[in-house]
Amino acid sequence: MPDPLPPVEKPAPVAAGFSLLTGAKRWLVVGIALALLASYFSGTFNRYYLGIGIDVGIAIILAVSLNLINGHTGQFSLGHAGFMAVGGYFAAWLSLQMGVNAKVMFPLSLLAGGLFAAVVGLVVGVPSLRLRGDYLAIVTLGFGEIIRVIAQNTEAVGAASGLKGIPKFTNLGWTFGLAAVTIYAITALVNSTYGRGFLAVHDDEIAAESSGIGTTRYKVTAFVTGAFFAGIAGGLYAHHKQFLAPTGFDWLKSVEIVVMVILGGMGRTVGVIAAAILLTVMPELLRDFAEYRMIVYALLIIFLMLVRPGGLFSINFKRRSAA
Repeated sequence: MPDPLPPVEKPAPVAAGFSLLTGAKRWLVVGIALALLASYFSGTFNRYYLGIGIDVGIAIILAVSLNLINGHTGQFSLGHAGFMAVGGYFAAWLSLQMGVNAKVMFPLSLLAGGLFAAVVGLVVGVPSLRLRGDYLAIVTLGFGEIIRVIAQNTEAVGAASGLKGIPKFTNLGWTFGLAAVTIYAITALVNSTYGRGFLAVHDDEIAAESSGIGTTRYKVTAFVTGAFFAGIAGGLYAHHKQFLAPTGFDWLKSVEIVVMVILGGMGRTVGVIAAAILLTVMPELLRDFAEYRMIVYALLIIFLMLVRPGGLFSINFKRRSAA
Protein backbone atom coordinates (compact mmCIF):
# COMPACT_ATOMS: atom_id res chain seq x y z
CA MET A 1 0.00 0.00 0.00
CA PRO A 2 1.41 3.43 -0.86
CA ASP A 3 2.00 5.80 1.97
CA PRO A 4 -0.91 8.16 2.56
CA LEU A 5 -0.45 11.78 1.55
CA PRO A 6 1.02 13.90 4.32
CA PRO A 7 -1.44 16.20 6.04
CA VAL A 8 -1.64 19.71 4.64
CA GLU A 9 0.01 22.16 6.96
CA LYS A 10 -2.20 25.02 7.99
CA PRO A 11 -0.73 28.48 7.52
CA ALA A 12 0.41 30.29 10.62
CA PRO A 13 -2.30 32.52 12.04
CA VAL A 14 -1.95 36.20 11.20
CA ALA A 15 -2.59 38.88 13.74
CA ALA A 16 -6.12 40.17 13.41
CA GLY A 17 -5.11 43.81 13.37
CA PHE A 18 -2.50 43.23 10.68
CA SER A 19 -4.86 41.29 8.44
CA LEU A 20 -7.48 44.05 8.52
CA LEU A 21 -5.06 46.67 7.23
CA THR A 22 -3.68 45.30 4.00
CA GLY A 23 -2.79 46.91 0.72
CA ALA A 24 -4.60 50.16 -0.03
CA LYS A 25 -6.14 50.32 3.46
CA ARG A 26 -2.68 50.72 4.98
CA TRP A 27 -1.93 53.62 2.68
CA LEU A 28 -5.26 55.20 3.61
CA VAL A 29 -4.47 54.97 7.33
CA VAL A 30 -0.93 56.26 6.75
CA GLY A 31 -2.24 59.15 4.65
CA ILE A 32 -4.79 60.20 7.27
CA ALA A 33 -2.20 59.88 10.06
CA LEU A 34 0.30 62.06 8.17
CA ALA A 35 -2.42 64.61 7.44
CA LEU A 36 -3.35 64.84 11.12
CA LEU A 37 0.32 65.08 12.10
CA ALA A 38 0.92 67.89 9.61
CA SER A 39 -2.20 69.67 10.86
CA TYR A 40 -0.95 69.42 14.46
CA PHE A 41 2.30 71.20 13.59
CA SER A 42 0.74 73.58 11.06
CA GLY A 43 0.86 76.43 13.59
CA THR A 44 4.62 76.62 13.07
CA PHE A 45 4.36 76.80 9.27
CA ASN A 46 4.54 79.95 7.16
CA ARG A 47 0.93 80.95 6.41
CA TYR A 48 1.66 81.56 2.74
CA TYR A 49 3.12 78.07 2.23
CA LEU A 50 0.37 76.60 4.39
CA GLY A 51 -2.23 78.12 2.07
CA ILE A 52 -0.47 76.68 -0.98
CA GLY A 53 -0.38 73.27 0.71
CA ILE A 54 -4.15 73.36 1.26
CA ASP A 55 -4.65 74.45 -2.37
CA VAL A 56 -2.60 71.41 -3.45
CA GLY A 57 -4.77 69.04 -1.40
CA ILE A 58 -7.98 70.49 -2.88
CA ALA A 59 -6.52 70.21 -6.40
CA ILE A 60 -5.70 66.54 -5.78
CA ILE A 61 -9.31 65.80 -4.80
CA LEU A 62 -10.61 67.58 -7.91
CA ALA A 63 -8.16 65.94 -10.30
CA VAL A 64 -8.54 62.40 -8.93
CA SER A 65 -12.35 62.65 -8.94
CA LEU A 66 -12.41 63.94 -12.55
CA ASN A 67 -9.96 61.18 -13.50
CA LEU A 68 -12.69 58.66 -12.68
CA ILE A 69 -14.92 60.25 -15.35
CA ASN A 70 -12.44 61.31 -18.01
CA GLY A 71 -9.67 58.79 -17.40
CA HIS A 72 -11.14 55.50 -16.18
CA THR A 73 -14.55 55.73 -17.85
CA GLY A 74 -13.36 57.46 -21.02
CA GLN A 75 -15.88 60.33 -21.04
CA PHE A 76 -15.03 64.01 -21.48
CA SER A 77 -16.63 66.28 -18.91
CA LEU A 78 -16.04 70.02 -18.77
CA GLY A 79 -18.43 70.74 -15.90
CA HIS A 80 -16.38 69.81 -12.84
CA ALA A 81 -16.07 73.42 -11.67
CA GLY A 82 -19.88 73.60 -11.59
CA PHE A 83 -20.11 70.70 -9.13
CA MET A 84 -17.33 72.25 -7.09
CA ALA A 85 -19.40 75.45 -6.95
CA VAL A 86 -22.55 73.58 -5.87
CA GLY A 87 -20.76 71.85 -2.99
CA GLY A 88 -18.86 74.96 -1.97
CA TYR A 89 -21.85 77.29 -1.90
CA PHE A 90 -24.11 74.82 -0.14
CA ALA A 91 -21.55 73.87 2.53
CA ALA A 92 -20.68 77.54 3.14
CA TRP A 93 -24.37 78.51 3.34
CA LEU A 94 -24.99 75.78 5.91
CA SER A 95 -22.04 76.94 8.03
CA LEU A 96 -23.34 80.50 7.99
CA GLN A 97 -26.81 79.31 9.05
CA MET A 98 -25.48 77.25 11.97
CA GLY A 99 -23.73 80.15 13.69
CA VAL A 100 -21.84 79.09 16.83
CA ASN A 101 -22.33 75.39 16.08
CA ALA A 102 -20.76 75.67 12.63
CA LYS A 103 -17.35 74.28 13.62
CA VAL A 104 -18.82 71.20 15.27
CA MET A 105 -21.07 70.61 12.27
CA PHE A 106 -18.32 71.28 9.71
CA PRO A 107 -17.98 67.58 8.69
CA LEU A 108 -21.74 67.40 8.09
CA SER A 109 -21.61 70.61 6.05
CA LEU A 110 -18.93 69.09 3.83
CA LEU A 111 -20.92 65.87 3.48
CA ALA A 112 -24.10 67.79 2.67
CA GLY A 113 -22.25 69.82 0.04
CA GLY A 114 -20.91 66.64 -1.53
CA LEU A 115 -24.33 64.96 -1.53
CA PHE A 116 -26.02 68.00 -3.03
CA ALA A 117 -23.38 68.10 -5.78
CA ALA A 118 -23.98 64.38 -6.37
CA VAL A 119 -27.73 64.99 -6.76
CA VAL A 120 -27.04 67.77 -9.26
CA GLY A 121 -24.60 65.42 -11.00
CA LEU A 122 -27.36 62.84 -11.28
CA VAL A 123 -29.76 65.40 -12.74
CA VAL A 124 -27.12 66.52 -15.23
CA GLY A 125 -25.75 63.06 -15.98
CA VAL A 126 -28.91 61.13 -16.82
CA PRO A 127 -29.80 63.16 -19.93
CA SER A 128 -26.29 64.21 -21.01
CA LEU A 129 -24.37 60.93 -20.66
CA ARG A 130 -26.34 59.36 -23.47
CA LEU A 131 -24.13 61.53 -25.67
CA ARG A 132 -20.50 60.84 -26.53
CA GLY A 133 -17.28 62.66 -27.29
CA ASP A 134 -17.43 66.33 -28.24
CA TYR A 135 -21.21 66.49 -27.76
CA LEU A 136 -20.85 65.39 -24.13
CA ALA A 137 -18.09 67.96 -23.54
CA ILE A 138 -20.28 70.77 -24.92
CA VAL A 139 -23.32 69.73 -22.85
CA THR A 140 -21.35 69.44 -19.57
CA LEU A 141 -19.69 72.79 -20.29
CA GLY A 142 -23.15 74.30 -20.74
CA PHE A 143 -24.42 72.83 -17.47
CA GLY A 144 -21.35 74.16 -15.65
CA GLU A 145 -22.08 77.64 -16.97
CA ILE A 146 -25.76 77.32 -15.98
CA ILE A 147 -24.74 76.52 -12.39
CA ARG A 148 -22.41 79.55 -12.35
CA VAL A 149 -25.14 81.87 -13.68
CA ILE A 150 -27.63 80.55 -11.10
CA ALA A 151 -25.14 81.32 -8.31
CA GLN A 152 -24.54 84.75 -9.83
CA ASN A 153 -28.27 85.58 -9.62
CA THR A 154 -29.17 84.00 -6.27
CA GLU A 155 -29.29 86.53 -3.44
CA ALA A 156 -29.15 83.83 -0.75
CA VAL A 157 -25.52 83.11 -1.70
CA GLY A 158 -24.44 86.69 -2.35
CA ALA A 159 -25.31 86.82 -6.06
CA ALA A 160 -22.70 88.61 -8.21
CA SER A 161 -20.95 90.18 -5.21
CA GLY A 162 -20.11 86.76 -3.81
CA LEU A 163 -20.62 84.98 -0.49
CA LYS A 164 -18.63 86.61 2.32
CA GLY A 165 -17.91 85.87 5.97
CA ILE A 166 -17.40 82.12 5.60
CA PRO A 167 -15.64 80.72 8.69
CA LYS A 168 -12.15 79.30 8.19
CA PHE A 169 -12.34 75.63 9.20
CA THR A 170 -10.23 74.01 6.48
CA ASN A 171 -6.78 72.86 7.57
CA LEU A 172 -4.14 70.38 6.44
CA GLY A 173 -5.76 67.56 8.39
CA TRP A 174 -9.16 67.91 6.73
CA THR A 175 -7.73 68.59 3.28
CA PHE A 176 -5.19 65.80 2.97
CA GLY A 177 -7.25 63.39 5.06
CA LEU A 178 -10.12 63.76 2.59
CA ALA A 179 -7.65 63.61 -0.31
CA ALA A 180 -6.48 60.22 1.01
CA VAL A 181 -10.10 59.07 1.32
CA THR A 182 -10.82 60.23 -2.26
CA ILE A 183 -7.81 58.38 -3.68
CA TYR A 184 -8.65 55.21 -1.75
CA ALA A 185 -12.38 55.26 -2.59
CA ILE A 186 -11.90 55.81 -6.32
CA THR A 187 -9.02 53.32 -6.59
CA ALA A 188 -11.02 50.69 -4.72
CA LEU A 189 -14.08 51.36 -6.90
CA VAL A 190 -12.12 51.06 -10.15
CA ASN A 191 -10.39 47.86 -9.01
CA SER A 192 -13.65 46.28 -7.83
CA THR A 193 -15.87 43.96 -9.87
CA TYR A 194 -18.26 46.84 -10.49
CA GLY A 195 -15.36 49.01 -11.59
CA ARG A 196 -14.61 46.67 -14.47
CA GLY A 197 -17.70 48.14 -16.09
CA PHE A 198 -15.99 51.55 -16.14
CA LEU A 199 -13.00 50.06 -17.93
CA ALA A 200 -15.25 48.24 -20.39
CA VAL A 201 -17.01 51.51 -21.25
CA HIS A 202 -13.62 53.19 -21.63
CA ASP A 203 -12.18 50.54 -23.95
CA ASP A 204 -15.12 50.14 -26.33
CA GLU A 205 -18.57 51.45 -25.48
CA ILE A 206 -20.26 49.73 -28.44
CA ALA A 207 -18.70 46.37 -27.60
CA ALA A 208 -19.70 46.82 -23.94
CA GLU A 209 -23.32 47.48 -24.94
CA SER A 210 -23.38 44.43 -27.21
CA SER A 211 -22.12 42.35 -24.27
CA GLY A 212 -25.09 43.39 -22.16
CA ILE A 213 -23.35 46.05 -20.07
CA GLY A 214 -25.55 49.03 -19.25
CA THR A 215 -23.08 51.72 -20.31
CA THR A 216 -25.32 54.64 -19.30
CA ARG A 217 -25.62 53.27 -15.75
CA TYR A 218 -21.84 53.01 -15.38
CA LYS A 219 -21.28 56.46 -16.86
CA VAL A 220 -23.87 58.02 -14.55
CA THR A 221 -22.33 56.24 -11.53
CA ALA A 222 -18.88 57.60 -12.40
CA PHE A 223 -20.35 61.06 -13.02
CA VAL A 224 -22.22 61.16 -9.70
CA THR A 225 -19.22 59.85 -7.74
CA GLY A 226 -16.94 62.44 -9.34
CA ALA A 227 -19.48 65.19 -8.63
CA PHE A 228 -19.69 64.12 -4.97
CA PHE A 229 -15.95 64.48 -4.38
CA ALA A 230 -15.89 67.73 -6.38
CA GLY A 231 -18.56 69.04 -3.97
CA ILE A 232 -16.39 68.00 -1.02
CA ALA A 233 -13.46 69.89 -2.58
CA GLY A 234 -15.72 72.91 -3.05
CA GLY A 235 -16.67 72.87 0.63
CA LEU A 236 -13.01 72.73 1.64
CA TYR A 237 -12.22 75.55 -0.78
CA ALA A 238 -15.03 77.72 0.62
CA HIS A 239 -13.87 77.30 4.22
CA HIS A 240 -10.28 77.95 3.16
CA LYS A 241 -10.67 81.12 1.07
CA GLN A 242 -13.60 82.42 3.22
CA PHE A 243 -15.12 84.01 0.13
CA LEU A 244 -16.87 82.59 -2.93
CA ALA A 245 -17.46 84.43 -6.20
CA PRO A 246 -19.21 82.97 -9.27
CA THR A 247 -16.31 84.08 -11.47
CA GLY A 248 -14.06 81.61 -9.66
CA PHE A 249 -16.05 78.68 -11.07
CA ASP A 250 -16.17 79.54 -14.76
CA TRP A 251 -15.26 77.23 -17.64
CA LEU A 252 -11.55 78.09 -17.26
CA LYS A 253 -11.57 76.40 -13.85
CA SER A 254 -13.00 73.24 -15.43
CA VAL A 255 -10.33 73.38 -18.15
CA GLU A 256 -7.64 73.73 -15.48
CA ILE A 257 -8.82 70.51 -13.79
CA VAL A 258 -9.02 68.72 -17.16
CA VAL A 259 -5.43 69.77 -17.92
CA MET A 260 -4.32 68.15 -14.65
CA VAL A 261 -5.90 64.86 -15.72
CA ILE A 262 -4.50 64.98 -19.26
CA LEU A 263 -1.03 66.05 -18.16
CA GLY A 264 -0.91 63.39 -15.45
CA GLY A 265 -2.09 60.68 -17.83
CA MET A 266 -5.67 59.56 -18.36
CA GLY A 267 -6.47 56.85 -15.85
CA ARG A 268 -3.09 57.09 -14.08
CA THR A 269 -3.80 58.09 -10.48
CA VAL A 270 -0.18 58.72 -9.46
CA GLY A 271 0.43 60.87 -12.53
CA VAL A 272 -2.75 62.87 -11.97
CA ILE A 273 -1.73 63.57 -8.36
CA ALA A 274 1.73 64.71 -9.54
CA ALA A 275 0.15 66.96 -12.19
CA ALA A 276 -2.25 68.47 -9.63
CA ILE A 277 0.71 69.34 -7.39
CA LEU A 278 2.77 70.70 -10.28
CA LEU A 279 0.03 72.87 -11.79
CA THR A 280 -0.92 74.29 -8.38
CA VAL A 281 2.62 75.13 -7.28
CA MET A 282 3.94 76.31 -10.68
CA PRO A 283 1.94 79.61 -10.85
CA GLU A 284 3.19 80.49 -7.36
CA LEU A 285 6.81 79.85 -8.39
CA LEU A 286 6.34 82.16 -11.38
CA ARG A 287 5.00 85.13 -9.39
CA ASP A 288 8.33 86.94 -9.80
CA PHE A 289 7.59 87.04 -13.53
CA ALA A 290 4.11 88.50 -13.10
CA GLU A 291 3.93 90.04 -16.57
CA TYR A 292 4.97 86.85 -18.33
CA ARG A 293 3.74 84.29 -15.81
CA MET A 294 0.83 82.91 -17.83
CA ILE A 295 2.93 82.76 -21.02
CA VAL A 296 5.67 80.78 -19.27
CA TYR A 297 3.03 78.62 -17.58
CA ALA A 298 1.40 77.79 -20.93
CA LEU A 299 4.76 77.11 -22.61
CA LEU A 300 5.76 74.71 -19.82
CA ILE A 301 2.48 72.80 -20.23
CA ILE A 302 3.02 72.61 -24.01
CA PHE A 303 6.58 71.36 -23.49
CA LEU A 304 5.46 68.68 -21.03
CA MET A 305 2.75 67.51 -23.41
CA LEU A 306 5.28 67.30 -26.26
CA VAL A 307 7.79 65.21 -24.30
CA ARG A 308 5.17 63.20 -22.40
CA PRO A 309 2.01 63.14 -24.58
CA GLY A 310 0.62 60.19 -22.63
CA GLY A 311 1.12 61.85 -19.26
CA LEU A 312 3.90 62.39 -16.76
CA PHE A 313 4.14 58.69 -15.90
CA SER A 314 3.60 57.23 -19.35
CA ILE A 315 6.78 55.19 -19.33
CA ASN A 316 6.52 51.78 -20.95
CA PHE A 317 9.04 49.24 -19.73
CA LYS A 318 9.75 46.74 -22.49
CA ARG A 319 10.27 43.16 -21.44
CA ARG A 320 13.56 41.70 -22.39
CA SER A 321 13.22 38.73 -24.66
CA ALA A 322 14.43 35.45 -23.22
CA ALA A 323 17.74 34.24 -24.59
